[in-house]
Amino acid sequence: MANDLNQALNVSATGMDAQTTRLRVIAENIANQDTTGSAPGADPYRRKTITFESAVDQAAGVDTVRVKNIGVDNGDLQLRYDPANPAADPQGYVKLPNVNSFVEIMDMREAERSYSANLSVMQATRSMLNKTIDLLK
Repeated sequence: MANDLNQALNVSATGMDAQTTRLRVIAENIANQDTTGSAPGADPYRRKTITFESAVDQAAGVDTVRVKNIGVDNGDLQLRYDPANPAADPQGYVKLPNVNSFVEIMDMREAERSYSANLSVMQATRSMLNKTIDLLK
C-alpha cells in the first residue's frame, strides 16, 4: 500500500513540475507581448508554446507526464504603422509579437487548475500516509 501511495505522490509531483514549466512559458510570453525587433524590419518576440508527453517511470512502473518540447509559434505577425519606431521597416511598419494576452490568460487558468488538482491528490495521499502511520503506532 505504501508503494501505491508513493507512486501517487510521484505522479502528482511530475504533473506539478510540468504545469510549473507551462506557467513559466506563459509568464515569458506575457512579459514579451510588446517586444519588437531592435533593428529595422527585424522580427519581434515570437510566442513560445509547450507540448507534453506521457512518460513511463521505470522505477515506479507508472505513467507520468513531462515536457516534450518548448517551441515557437510561427503564426503570422501583425504590422503596425509606426515610422518613429527603431524596428520600423523602410515603409514605416513594425512587426508585432504574435502573443495574445487573452489566450495566455486562458492557458494560465488551465495550468493553474491542473496544478491545483495535482496538489489536491498529493494532500489526500499524504493524509492517507499519515493515517496509515497512526494505525501502525
